[in-house]
Amino acid sequence: MIEQIRIENFKSHSKTVLDLSNLNVFTGINGVGKSSVFQSLLLLRQSFEKNVLDQGLELNKPHCEIGSISDAMYQYAKEEFISFSLVSGKSNYTWSFKPETNDLSKTFIPIANKPDGNYQDLHLFSNNFQYLSAARLAPKSSYPNDTLLVETKRQMSIAKGQGELTPHFLSYWGKRLEVKFDDLIHPSENLKDLLNQTTAWEREISPNVNISPISNERSYSLKYSFNKPNDISSTDEFLAENVGFGLSYALPIIVSLLAGEKNSLIIIENPEAHLHPRSQSKLAQLISIAAQNGLQILLETHSDHIINGILVASKRFEREGKGINKEKIKFHHFTRNEEEHSTHSDMIEIRENGKLGKQPKDFFDQADEDLSYLLGF
Repeated sequence: MIEQIRIENFKSHSKTVLDLSNLNVFTGINGVGKSSVFQSLLLLRQSFEKNVLDQGLELNKPHCEIGSISDAMYQYAKEEFISFSLVSGKSNYTWSFKPETNDLSKTFIPIANKPDGNYQDLHLFSNNFQYLSAARLAPKSSYPNDTLLVETKRQMSIAKGQGELTPHFLSYWGKRLEVKFDDLIHPSENLKDLLNQTTAWEREISPNVNISPISNERSYSLKYSFNKPNDISSTDEFLAENVGFGLSYALPIIVSLLAGEKNSLIIIENPEAHLHPRSQSKLAQLISIAAQNGLQILLETHSDHIINGILVASKRFEREGKGINKEKIKFHHFTRNEEEHSTHSDMIEIRENGKLGKQPKDFFDQADEDLSYLLGF
Protein backbone atom coordinates (compact mmCIF):
# COMPACT_ATOMS: atom_id res chain seq x y z
CA MET A 1 0.00 0.00 0.00
CA ILE A 2 1.17 3.52 -0.76
CA GLU A 3 1.35 5.34 2.57
CA GLN A 4 2.56 8.71 1.33
CA ILE A 5 2.81 10.66 -1.92
CA ARG A 6 5.18 13.59 -2.38
CA ILE A 7 4.92 15.78 -5.48
CA GLU A 8 7.27 18.59 -6.39
CA ASN A 9 7.08 21.07 -9.28
CA PHE A 10 4.27 19.28 -11.11
CA LYS A 11 1.52 21.51 -12.51
CA SER A 12 0.14 23.48 -9.52
CA HIS A 13 1.98 21.33 -6.97
CA SER A 14 5.00 23.30 -5.83
CA LYS A 15 5.55 20.86 -2.99
CA THR A 16 2.74 18.63 -1.77
CA VAL A 17 2.92 15.83 0.79
CA LEU A 18 -0.12 13.58 1.31
CA ASP A 19 -0.40 10.84 3.91
CA LEU A 20 -2.57 7.99 2.66
CA SER A 21 -4.54 5.10 4.09
CA ASN A 22 -7.03 2.65 2.59
CA LEU A 23 -9.72 5.18 1.67
CA ASN A 24 -8.43 8.56 0.55
CA VAL A 25 -10.96 11.24 -0.34
CA PHE A 26 -9.87 14.35 -2.23
CA THR A 27 -12.15 17.38 -2.12
CA GLY A 28 -11.98 21.05 -3.09
CA ILE A 29 -13.35 23.46 -5.66
CA ASN A 30 -12.51 23.03 -9.33
CA GLY A 31 -8.97 23.64 -10.53
CA VAL A 32 -7.06 23.27 -7.26
CA GLY A 33 -4.92 20.24 -8.13
CA LYS A 34 -6.91 17.19 -7.05
CA SER A 35 -6.75 15.40 -10.39
CA SER A 36 -3.06 16.28 -10.71
CA VAL A 37 -2.34 13.97 -7.77
CA PHE A 38 -3.92 11.14 -9.73
CA GLN A 39 -2.01 12.17 -12.83
CA SER A 40 1.31 11.89 -11.00
CA LEU A 41 0.55 8.20 -10.45
CA LEU A 42 -0.84 7.70 -13.95
CA LEU A 43 2.28 9.20 -15.53
CA LEU A 44 4.45 6.74 -13.63
CA ARG A 45 2.25 3.83 -14.65
CA GLN A 46 2.02 4.72 -18.34
CA SER A 47 5.78 5.26 -18.50
CA PHE A 48 6.27 1.87 -16.84
CA GLU A 49 3.87 0.18 -19.27
CA LYS A 50 5.83 1.64 -22.19
CA ASN A 51 9.07 0.33 -20.64
CA VAL A 52 10.58 3.82 -20.47
CA LEU A 53 10.26 4.72 -16.78
CA ASP A 54 13.96 4.06 -16.17
CA GLN A 55 14.70 6.52 -18.98
CA GLY A 56 12.14 9.21 -18.24
CA LEU A 57 8.52 10.30 -18.00
CA GLU A 58 6.10 9.87 -20.90
CA LEU A 59 3.58 12.70 -20.65
CA ASN A 60 0.91 11.39 -23.01
CA LYS A 61 -1.17 8.22 -23.42
CA PRO A 62 -2.74 5.95 -22.58
CA HIS A 63 -3.90 6.95 -19.08
CA CYS A 64 -3.56 10.73 -19.22
CA GLU A 65 -2.41 13.44 -21.59
CA ILE A 66 -0.53 16.32 -20.01
CA GLY A 67 0.82 17.85 -23.22
CA SER A 68 4.41 19.09 -23.19
CA ILE A 69 7.04 19.74 -20.54
CA SER A 70 5.83 23.32 -20.19
CA ASP A 71 2.36 22.00 -19.32
CA ALA A 72 3.75 19.61 -16.72
CA MET A 73 6.18 21.95 -14.97
CA TYR A 74 5.09 24.16 -12.07
CA GLN A 75 5.19 27.65 -13.53
CA TYR A 76 7.14 29.26 -10.68
CA ALA A 77 9.58 26.43 -10.03
CA LYS A 78 12.95 27.67 -8.82
CA GLU A 79 14.60 24.70 -10.54
CA GLU A 80 13.43 22.91 -13.66
CA PHE A 81 12.70 19.40 -12.43
CA ILE A 82 9.68 17.31 -11.46
CA SER A 83 9.81 14.84 -8.60
CA PHE A 84 7.42 12.10 -7.47
CA SER A 85 7.99 10.08 -4.29
CA LEU A 86 6.01 7.10 -3.01
CA VAL A 87 6.40 5.63 0.47
CA SER A 88 5.33 2.02 0.97
CA GLY A 89 6.24 0.23 4.18
CA LYS A 90 9.91 0.82 4.85
CA SER A 91 10.65 1.69 1.23
CA ASN A 92 10.85 5.16 -0.27
CA TYR A 93 10.77 5.39 -4.06
CA THR A 94 11.69 8.73 -5.64
CA TRP A 95 11.79 9.64 -9.32
CA SER A 96 13.19 12.96 -10.50
CA PHE A 97 12.87 14.17 -14.08
CA LYS A 98 14.76 17.08 -15.63
CA PRO A 99 14.67 18.57 -19.14
CA GLU A 100 18.00 18.29 -20.93
CA THR A 101 17.43 21.39 -23.08
CA ASN A 102 15.49 24.63 -22.94
CA ASP A 103 12.98 23.20 -25.40
CA LEU A 104 9.92 22.71 -23.20
CA SER A 105 7.71 21.64 -26.11
CA LYS A 106 8.89 18.04 -25.82
CA THR A 107 6.55 15.37 -24.48
CA PHE A 108 9.15 13.24 -22.71
CA ILE A 109 11.18 14.31 -19.67
CA PRO A 110 14.49 12.45 -19.15
CA ILE A 111 15.11 10.89 -15.77
CA ALA A 112 17.60 12.53 -13.42
CA ASN A 113 17.31 10.15 -10.46
CA LYS A 114 15.50 6.86 -10.08
CA PRO A 115 14.75 4.79 -6.99
CA ASP A 116 16.73 1.90 -5.66
CA GLY A 117 14.87 -1.31 -5.00
CA ASN A 118 12.07 -3.18 -6.70
CA TYR A 119 9.50 -0.47 -7.28
CA GLN A 120 7.90 -2.87 -9.77
CA ASP A 121 6.34 -4.62 -6.77
CA LEU A 122 4.08 -1.64 -6.07
CA HIS A 123 0.46 -2.33 -7.01
CA LEU A 124 0.56 0.86 -9.05
CA PHE A 125 2.53 -1.16 -11.59
CA SER A 126 0.65 -4.45 -11.27
CA ASN A 127 -2.54 -5.94 -12.69
CA ASN A 128 -4.22 -5.12 -9.35
CA PHE A 129 -4.84 -1.57 -10.50
CA GLN A 130 -7.82 0.24 -11.99
CA TYR A 131 -8.32 3.84 -13.00
CA LEU A 132 -11.87 5.05 -13.57
CA SER A 133 -11.99 8.66 -14.66
CA ALA A 134 -14.70 11.28 -14.67
CA ALA A 135 -14.81 10.67 -18.44
CA ARG A 136 -16.25 7.17 -18.07
CA LEU A 137 -17.87 6.01 -21.26
CA ALA A 138 -21.53 6.90 -21.71
CA PRO A 139 -24.04 4.12 -22.45
CA LYS A 140 -23.44 2.64 -25.91
CA SER A 141 -24.91 -0.08 -28.08
CA SER A 142 -21.44 -1.57 -28.60
CA TYR A 143 -18.28 -1.71 -26.48
CA PRO A 144 -14.76 -2.79 -27.53
CA ASN A 145 -12.95 -5.97 -26.60
CA ASP A 146 -9.30 -6.48 -25.72
CA THR A 147 -8.23 -10.01 -24.86
CA LEU A 148 -4.81 -9.07 -23.47
CA LEU A 149 -6.00 -6.22 -21.27
CA VAL A 150 -9.08 -8.00 -19.91
CA GLU A 151 -8.22 -11.68 -19.74
CA THR A 152 -4.51 -11.43 -18.88
CA LYS A 153 -4.01 -8.02 -17.26
CA ARG A 154 -7.50 -7.75 -15.75
CA GLN A 155 -7.92 -4.15 -16.87
CA MET A 156 -11.23 -2.41 -17.50
CA SER A 157 -9.99 0.53 -19.59
CA ILE A 158 -7.99 0.95 -22.77
CA ALA A 159 -7.38 4.67 -22.37
CA LYS A 160 -8.05 7.54 -19.98
CA GLY A 161 -9.91 5.41 -17.45
CA GLN A 162 -13.07 5.26 -19.53
CA GLY A 163 -14.07 1.79 -18.31
CA GLU A 164 -14.95 0.85 -21.88
CA LEU A 165 -13.84 -2.77 -21.33
CA THR A 166 -16.26 -3.35 -18.45
CA PRO A 167 -18.75 -5.41 -20.55
CA HIS A 168 -15.90 -7.62 -21.82
CA PHE A 169 -14.52 -7.89 -18.26
CA LEU A 170 -17.91 -8.83 -16.82
CA SER A 171 -18.59 -11.31 -19.62
CA TYR A 172 -15.24 -13.07 -19.18
CA TRP A 173 -14.78 -12.87 -15.40
CA GLY A 174 -18.44 -12.77 -14.35
CA LYS A 175 -18.68 -16.50 -13.62
CA ARG A 176 -14.96 -17.23 -13.31
CA LEU A 177 -14.27 -14.88 -10.41
CA GLU A 178 -15.76 -14.93 -6.93
CA VAL A 179 -15.84 -11.92 -4.62
CA LYS A 180 -13.04 -12.52 -2.13
CA PHE A 181 -14.38 -10.68 0.92
CA ASP A 182 -17.52 -11.78 2.75
CA ASP A 183 -18.25 -8.19 3.78
CA LEU A 184 -18.74 -7.33 0.10
CA ILE A 185 -21.32 -10.07 -0.46
CA HIS A 186 -24.67 -8.35 -0.86
CA PRO A 187 -27.17 -9.64 1.74
CA SER A 188 -29.80 -10.29 -0.94
CA GLU A 189 -27.56 -12.62 -3.01
CA ASN A 190 -25.96 -15.85 -1.76
CA LEU A 191 -24.03 -16.61 -4.94
CA LYS A 192 -20.53 -15.11 -4.74
CA ASP A 193 -19.65 -14.90 -8.43
CA LEU A 194 -18.81 -11.47 -9.80
CA LEU A 195 -21.82 -11.21 -12.13
CA ASN A 196 -24.46 -12.01 -9.52
CA GLN A 197 -22.85 -9.75 -6.93
CA THR A 198 -22.54 -6.92 -9.44
CA THR A 199 -26.23 -7.27 -10.24
CA ALA A 200 -27.13 -7.27 -6.55
CA TRP A 201 -25.20 -4.05 -5.90
CA GLU A 202 -26.55 -2.40 -9.06
CA ARG A 203 -30.01 -3.00 -7.60
CA GLU A 204 -29.09 -0.50 -4.90
CA ILE A 205 -29.08 2.03 -7.74
CA SER A 206 -32.07 0.74 -9.67
CA PRO A 207 -34.25 -1.84 -7.86
CA ASN A 208 -34.88 -5.20 -9.56
CA VAL A 209 -32.46 -4.55 -12.42
CA ASN A 210 -30.69 -7.45 -14.18
CA ILE A 211 -27.43 -7.10 -16.10
CA SER A 212 -26.45 -9.17 -19.13
CA PRO A 213 -23.06 -8.68 -20.81
CA ILE A 214 -23.35 -9.97 -24.37
CA SER A 215 -20.49 -11.12 -26.60
CA ASN A 216 -20.92 -10.09 -30.24
CA GLU A 217 -17.78 -11.73 -31.66
CA ARG A 218 -15.67 -8.58 -32.09
CA SER A 219 -17.44 -6.41 -29.55
CA TYR A 220 -19.62 -6.53 -26.45
CA SER A 221 -22.90 -5.00 -25.42
CA LEU A 222 -24.79 -4.52 -22.18
CA LYS A 223 -28.44 -5.30 -21.80
CA TYR A 224 -30.67 -4.57 -18.84
CA SER A 225 -34.00 -6.01 -17.79
CA PHE A 226 -36.14 -5.59 -14.69
CA ASN A 227 -37.80 -8.17 -12.49
CA LYS A 228 -41.49 -7.72 -11.86
CA PRO A 229 -42.58 -7.44 -8.20
CA ASN A 230 -43.69 -10.78 -6.75
CA ASP A 231 -43.05 -12.46 -10.09
CA ILE A 232 -40.12 -14.57 -11.32
CA SER A 233 -40.51 -13.19 -14.84
CA SER A 234 -38.80 -10.04 -16.09
CA THR A 235 -39.25 -7.39 -18.73
CA ASP A 236 -37.69 -7.53 -22.16
CA GLU A 237 -34.00 -6.65 -22.32
CA PHE A 238 -33.02 -3.07 -23.09
CA LEU A 239 -29.78 -1.78 -24.56
CA ALA A 240 -27.65 0.33 -22.23
CA GLU A 241 -28.49 3.40 -24.34
CA ASN A 242 -32.14 3.03 -23.37
CA VAL A 243 -31.58 2.80 -19.61
CA GLY A 244 -30.54 5.56 -17.20
CA PHE A 245 -26.98 6.88 -17.42
CA GLY A 246 -26.31 6.13 -13.76
CA LEU A 247 -26.35 2.36 -14.20
CA SER A 248 -23.60 2.44 -16.82
CA TYR A 249 -21.54 5.09 -15.01
CA ALA A 250 -21.58 3.19 -11.73
CA LEU A 251 -20.99 -0.24 -13.27
CA PRO A 252 -17.17 -0.02 -13.71
CA ILE A 253 -16.83 1.19 -10.12
CA ILE A 254 -18.90 -1.65 -8.69
CA VAL A 255 -17.09 -4.27 -10.79
CA SER A 256 -13.63 -2.95 -9.87
CA LEU A 257 -14.45 -3.01 -6.15
CA LEU A 258 -15.95 -6.50 -6.20
CA ALA A 259 -13.10 -7.90 -8.33
CA GLY A 260 -10.42 -6.28 -6.19
CA GLU A 261 -7.90 -8.02 -3.99
CA LYS A 262 -6.11 -6.93 -0.85
CA ASN A 263 -3.85 -3.93 -1.60
CA SER A 264 -5.38 -3.43 -5.04
CA LEU A 265 -5.08 0.23 -6.01
CA ILE A 266 -8.22 1.82 -7.45
CA ILE A 267 -8.44 5.45 -8.54
CA ILE A 268 -11.98 6.80 -8.94
CA GLU A 269 -13.05 10.22 -10.14
CA ASN A 270 -16.53 11.52 -9.36
CA PRO A 271 -18.29 8.28 -8.40
CA GLU A 272 -21.44 10.36 -7.95
CA ALA A 273 -21.88 11.05 -11.68
CA HIS A 274 -25.51 10.66 -12.84
CA LEU A 275 -26.60 8.99 -9.59
CA HIS A 276 -29.57 9.78 -7.36
CA PRO A 277 -28.49 10.93 -3.85
CA ARG A 278 -29.61 7.63 -2.30
CA SER A 279 -27.55 5.69 -4.84
CA GLN A 280 -24.53 7.90 -4.17
CA SER A 281 -24.72 7.11 -0.47
CA LYS A 282 -25.04 3.38 -1.10
CA LEU A 283 -22.09 3.43 -3.51
CA ALA A 284 -20.01 5.33 -0.94
CA GLN A 285 -20.77 2.65 1.62
CA LEU A 286 -19.68 -0.09 -0.81
CA ILE A 287 -16.45 1.83 -1.45
CA SER A 288 -15.93 2.06 2.32
CA ILE A 289 -16.43 -1.66 2.87
CA ALA A 290 -13.96 -2.47 0.10
CA ALA A 291 -11.37 -0.18 1.68
CA GLN A 292 -11.94 -1.71 5.11
CA ASN A 293 -11.12 -5.11 3.59
CA GLY A 294 -7.73 -4.00 2.33
CA LEU A 295 -8.23 -2.31 -1.04
CA GLN A 296 -6.56 1.08 -1.42
CA ILE A 297 -8.88 3.63 -2.99
CA LEU A 298 -8.11 7.18 -4.10
CA LEU A 299 -11.32 9.06 -4.72
CA GLU A 300 -12.15 12.55 -5.92
CA THR A 301 -15.64 13.87 -5.28
CA HIS A 302 -17.78 17.00 -5.33
CA SER A 303 -20.71 15.27 -3.63
CA ASP A 304 -21.76 15.70 -0.01
CA HIS A 305 -23.77 12.48 -0.43
CA ILE A 306 -20.54 10.56 -1.08
CA ILE A 307 -18.93 12.21 1.95
CA ASN A 308 -21.92 11.47 4.17
CA GLY A 309 -22.13 7.89 2.91
CA ILE A 310 -18.53 7.35 4.00
CA LEU A 311 -19.25 8.93 7.40
CA VAL A 312 -22.29 6.67 7.79
CA ALA A 313 -20.04 3.67 7.11
CA SER A 314 -17.61 4.97 9.74
CA LYS A 315 -20.32 5.32 12.37
CA ARG A 316 -21.76 1.92 11.47
CA PHE A 317 -18.34 0.35 12.03
CA GLU A 318 -18.24 1.79 15.54
CA ARG A 319 -21.73 0.51 16.34
CA GLU A 320 -21.94 -2.78 14.43
CA GLY A 321 -18.43 -3.66 13.27
CA LYS A 322 -19.59 -3.22 9.66
CA GLY A 323 -18.45 -0.42 7.39
CA ILE A 324 -15.03 1.17 7.81
CA ASN A 325 -12.79 2.07 10.71
CA LYS A 326 -12.27 5.84 10.73
CA GLU A 327 -8.53 5.21 11.12
CA LYS A 328 -8.52 3.87 7.56
CA ILE A 329 -9.93 7.09 6.06
CA LYS A 330 -8.07 10.24 5.02
CA PHE A 331 -9.94 13.36 3.92
CA HIS A 332 -7.71 15.78 2.00
CA HIS A 333 -9.21 19.17 1.15
CA PHE A 334 -7.40 21.15 -1.55
CA THR A 335 -7.18 24.91 -1.99
CA ARG A 336 -5.03 27.17 -4.12
CA ASN A 337 -2.55 29.84 -3.04
CA GLU A 338 -3.59 32.56 -5.47
CA GLU A 339 -0.33 34.53 -5.25
CA GLU A 340 1.90 31.57 -6.02
CA HIS A 341 -0.74 29.61 -7.97
CA SER A 342 0.19 26.55 -5.93
CA THR A 343 -1.85 23.78 -4.37
CA HIS A 344 -2.34 23.58 -0.62
CA SER A 345 -3.97 20.65 1.19
CA ASP A 346 -5.53 20.25 4.63
CA MET A 347 -6.38 16.96 6.28
CA ILE A 348 -9.80 16.87 7.97
CA GLU A 349 -10.14 14.81 11.13
CA ILE A 350 -12.86 12.18 11.42
CA ARG A 351 -14.14 11.87 14.97
CA GLU A 352 -16.45 9.40 16.68
CA ASN A 353 -19.99 8.85 15.41
CA GLY A 354 -19.09 9.94 11.90
CA LYS A 355 -18.47 13.54 12.92
CA LEU A 356 -15.87 15.74 11.26
CA GLY A 357 -13.37 17.98 12.99
CA LYS A 358 -12.65 21.55 11.96
CA GLN A 359 -13.68 22.04 8.36
CA PRO A 360 -12.06 24.56 6.02
CA LYS A 361 -14.01 27.03 3.92
CA ASP A 362 -15.71 25.56 0.84
CA PHE A 363 -15.82 22.06 2.32
CA PHE A 364 -19.38 21.19 1.29
CA ASP A 365 -20.85 24.24 3.00
CA GLN A 366 -22.88 25.54 0.06
CA ALA A 367 -26.11 23.79 1.09
CA ASP A 368 -25.91 25.41 4.53
CA GLU A 369 -25.25 28.83 3.00
CA ASP A 370 -28.15 28.50 0.56
CA LEU A 371 -30.51 27.27 3.27
CA SER A 372 -29.52 30.11 5.59
CA TYR A 373 -30.37 32.60 2.86
CA LEU A 374 -33.69 30.92 2.06
CA LEU A 375 -34.68 30.90 5.74
CA GLY A 376 -33.64 34.51 6.16
CA PHE A 377 -30.79 33.93 8.59
